[in-house]
Amino acid sequence: MSIEESVLYIVATPLGNLGDISDRARAVLGAVGLIAAEDTRVTQRLLSHLGLKARYLSLHEHNETARVPVILQALAEGQSVALVSDAGTPLISDPGFRLVRAVREAGWRVSPIPGPSAVIAALSVSGLPTDRFVFEGFLPARGAKRRTYLQALVRETGTLVFYESSHRIADCLEDMAQAFGTARRAVVARELTKHFEQVVSAPLGDLVAWIAVNEDHRRGEFVVMVEGATDAVPDDTSGISAAHVIAVLAAALPTRQAADLAARITGGSRQALYRAAQQAKQEREGE
Repeated sequence: MSIEESVLYIVATPLGNLGDISDRARAVLGAVGLIAAEDTRVTQRLLSHLGLKARYLSLHEHNETARVPVILQALAEGQSVALVSDAGTPLISDPGFRLVRAVREAGWRVSPIPGPSAVIAALSVSGLPTDRFVFEGFLPARGAKRRTYLQALVRETGTLVFYESSHRIADCLEDMAQAFGTARRAVVARELTKHFEQVVSAPLGDLVAWIAVNEDHRRGEFVVMVEGATDAVPDDTSGISAAHVIAVLAAALPTRQAADLAARITGGSRQALYRAAQQAKQEREGE
């Protein structure tokens, strides 16, 4: 396969089953001058499986800013570059946003090589409504912030989709059951496309018990999906001012995150709420 010069290709790779690599992804990885990989060890195993040799460098959340000039220089020299994550589609809760924005601003083309995505794969087998969904990625690691974040999503009507790690999945489900209620239907997808793949659908209260009863249920990588709210969910925010909402959220979350959630709850302007969150944080720091 011949590829264009000076193009950044965003290449989706298998979630687990290496048979899911597309012919086009294989061809691009074998033809580019440089591969930017989230973890070079993972990418090396994939390349070895495909029988490919390539020049690659690491690009992860801790060095992305430093890697951008290196990749821009490669593009300027006429090389094409492929960006890959450890699994699935790059940039979906993975590094790459800064790179893509910088490459586009520099005038170079960015082209997707589509393929596996844990979000879409999980939704397709969940049995939950998929006409509208909200991808929230990884929840805050700390319990108090996680519970505050979930509480702000109680009235969201679209299917909620989260990523979670093995060492937080039990606490995550308990906090979801507390926020959304034990009867709210949810789905846990574990180790998608791998040998021990499981997709379990049940009310949140039952999923809390399921995850606790067997240590193996807490192994691997997780996508958690929660059915959206119905009209039966009480409007707990009636009579609560936007100022109160943003003050509570700003105390527990980063400013932008607090403003986004407050806008969802109140229907107010994100920009105005962002300024209010900044002011609230400044006032607390001055106390």
